[in-house]
Amino acid sequence: MLRIAGIQPFSTIDWPGKLVCVAFLAGCPWRCPYCQNAALRSFDAGELGEEDLVTFLQTRRGLLDGVVFSGGEPLAQEGVLDAMVHVRELGFQVALHTCGAYPERLRTTLPELSWVGLDVKAPWEKYERITGLPGSGASAQASLDILLSSGVPMEARTTWHPALLSADDLRTIAYDLAERGVRSWAVQAYRHTGTRGELPDETVYPSDLPAELPALFEHFEFRRA
Repeated sequence: MLRIAGIQPFSTIDWPGKLVCVAFLAGCPWRCPYCQNAALRSFDAGELGEEDLVTFLQTRRGLLDGVVFSGGEPLAQEGVLDAMVHVRELGFQVALHTCGAYPERLRTTLPELSWVGLDVKAPWEKYERITGLPGSGASAQASLDILLSSGVPMEARTTWHPALLSADDLRTIAYDLAERGVRSWAVQAYRHTGTRGELPDETVYPSDLPAELPALFEHFEFRRA
C-alpha cells in the first residue's frame, strides 16, 4: 500500500535534464523547521494510492521521461520499492528525493533508481538541531556512503538558513562532500513561503557563500529563494 499526498503532473526542475512527474509520498520522521511540505509529515496526508499513480502514468507514456518519488520522505513507506518496480515496468525511469533517514531501505531501492537527490542538512554532528532527532546525522551519512558506493548518479542539496547554518558550517559540509567524492552539490536559499513560520523570514545570497566552495565540485548551483 502506498500513501500519496499528491501528484505533480509536469516538472522540469525535480530531476535535472528530465521531464517528469512527481509523486509526493506522505510521512517523514524528521521535523526540519524549513520544510515546505510539513503537511506531509503524517501518513494520514496520503489520500491517493499506487493505483492513482499508475492510472495517471498510463496517459503519459511517450510524454514523460520518468517519475520522481518525493515527499515527505518516500522511504518512510515500505511499499515504495514495489511502486518503483511497477513504474519501471510501465517504461518510465525512476528517481528519488530523500533525506537519508533510512539507509538500508535506500540500499534496496538503488537497483530501480536512475538518479537520487540527497538532502545534506548540516555537518553530521549538528544534524539534530535541524531534524529534531538524535542519530539522524549517522543515518544520513550512511545513506550518502551507500549511494556513492552504488554509482547511481546523484546530487547533494543543502538548504541554507543563516539561523541554522553558518558560513563555516557550509565549509565543513562542502569539504566533507568533496572528499567523499560527491561531484554535484546545490545550495538552496531558504524560502519562507509554505513553511510553518518557525524561522525568521531571512534569506542568503550567492555572495554570502564562501568563495572557494563551488570550485570543489564538477557541478555547483546556488538556487535562489
